[in-house]
Amino acid sequence: MRALLARVDAVLVQAVIAATLSFAHLHDLAAAAGQGGWKAWAYPVSVDLLLVAAWRRLRSGGPRAAGWCWFLVALIASLGANVATAGLLDLGAVPAWLRILVAGWPAVAFLGGTLLAHTTPETAADPPPATPEPTTTAPEPEHRPAADTPRPVPVPAALVAHARKVADEHHARTGSAIDTPTLRARLGVPAPLAEAIAAQL
Repeated sequence: MRALLARVDAVLVQAVIAATLSFAHLHDLAAAAGQGGWKAWAYPVSVDLLLVAAWRRLRSGGPRAAGWCWFLVALIASLGANVATAGLLDLGAVPAWLRILVAGWPAVAFLGGTLLAHTTPETAADPPPATPEPTTTAPEPEHRPAADTPRPVPVPAALVAHARKVADEHHARTGSAIDTPTLRARLGVPAPLAEAIAAQL
């Protein structure tokens, strides 16, 4: 536990030192480029906030092109100030092109911060609401007799009465009920009609 705390303390101390030095270099460069007073102090704050916003975009997932783009812009601005104030640039005679870059930085930082803050990553976007599909009840199929089911054959009542007499006579003579083929032969009717008559006996 103590080793972990010591390592964390060392990282924090290092981060504070690096941030302080970078902050001071940005302030000195802005002041040398003609941005005096509170303006010189606002420049390092602007660069650091753009770095933080770009880093948060990179950690949030989704498209990383914008995050890397503005992270590199802010990093170059910070590194450029550190190198420029390391004795390679005469802060008493800052060139015009550097003054232009420093003067234009607020607009660049504002654009980058706005795009990073108001562009939602794809992975954080809410999914489109599901549209419920109307449920349609399929109509019940009509109850129809199968194609191979023969339709009932209408039988006249007189024919049924005559067939009953023939069947009774057959039973009295043979002692058994008359079958359909015999009934058909006795009546001389087609097979479907004979079956319909036999069903009613």
